[in-house]
Amino acid sequence: MAKRKLVITDPARNDLTDIRTYTTNTHGPDIADAYDVLMKQAFKDLVDDPFRHGSKDRPEINEGIRTYHVSLSRSRAASRIKRPRHFVLYFLPKEDELVISRVLHDSRDLARHLPNEHRRVMERAQALKRRRPSRGKSRER
Repeated sequence: MAKRKLVITDPARNDLTDIRTYTTNTHGPDIADAYDVLMKQAFKDLVDDPFRHGSKDRPEINEGIRTYHVSLSRSRAASRIKRPRHFVLYFLPKEDELVISRVLHDSRDLARHLPNEHRRVMERAQALKRRRPSRGKSRER
């Protein structure tokens, strides 16, 4: 399979900006840089394997939504961040595309912060699935 396309929504980009600002102001620019490296590694890990160990299906939020805690990418990023505290909220609208909806602190209520854009894309993807005939199954005539 070809490499998956990574799409980061505007709400997720805003989250990353807020995380960067908070981390810089609270812990300094070096730690903010280290957290950026960790986030990039988490995104790379998800693009490489969206169902990787530690990712979770979140049907209580919506069908097809998954979460991944960035701490699970810590060793691959060789990160000095001891206790990362963020989840990546994402889904796969197509087999070759991964959409990051939000990047939220792990104390937040994830369902409350699901952006409308995410809901619309999910609804379109689900509608397409319902219209497509299943592969490998013969149709009744």
